[in-house]
Amino acid sequence: MRFQTLLVPARLIRRYKRFLADVILDDGREVTAHCANPGSMMGLADEGMKVWLEPNDDPKKKLKFGWRLVDHENGHFTGVDTSVPNRALKAALMAGEVPGLVAPLVRPEVKYGEKSRIDFLLSGDGPDCYVEVKSVTLCRQAGLAEFPDSVTARGLKHLGELTKIAQGGERAVMLYLVQRTDCDRVSIAADIDTAYATGLQGAMAAGVEVMCFDCTISPEGIDVGKALPFIPV
Repeated sequence: MRFQTLLVPARLIRRYKRFLADVILDDGREVTAHCANPGSMMGLADEGMKVWLEPNDDPKKKLKFGWRLVDHENGHFTGVDTSVPNRALKAALMAGEVPGLVAPLVRPEVKYGEKSRIDFLLSGDGPDCYVEVKSVTLCRQAGLAEFPDSVTARGLKHLGELTKIAQGGERAVMLYLVQRTDCDRVSIAADIDTAYATGLQGAMAAGVEVMCFDCTISPEGIDVGKALPFIPV
């Protein structure tokens, strides 16, 4: 998935009200960027961090920059836009490039359950496959990506919906897409959200599959990468 416009570098001043970030561009201008991330962004929103912004000239948008990446300045990047994983995964699924998730028909945002929408419904070969996607950006231990970075009632609801799908005999997949280039394994941050960790254990016991993939990330774009091992809690 390529970014629509060329990203520009900046330095973070502060992130506030969850969806706003003040930054300083290389030319010295201070601007406010949209931050498409409702999580805590633990370890990713410290003052002075190098970030990459996507500019836009859309007259309908009040903010003319969107925060897309954190540049760790050691060769590694983290993608902070939580809408990106679905866009990147859609392209990979449509191209049949995701091992274990190849199907003739890929439909995004399909209604199911109790007023929910599944991220992707794969069909055409055997039972339908329901795929829920979560963006993973938390890293507190070298090489280990963790989800979630804050309590997620919505995420817990999704686990419940997937559990019902699996119990009904169809395929249900919880897919964690790691938007970091410095992690090689994935686990659950049970100390941050005990209810979510317990919910995932129940979902897996009911037959929900867990898949994890990393991403290749650069200021040019983000693509789905290789499978990563999942470490249960």
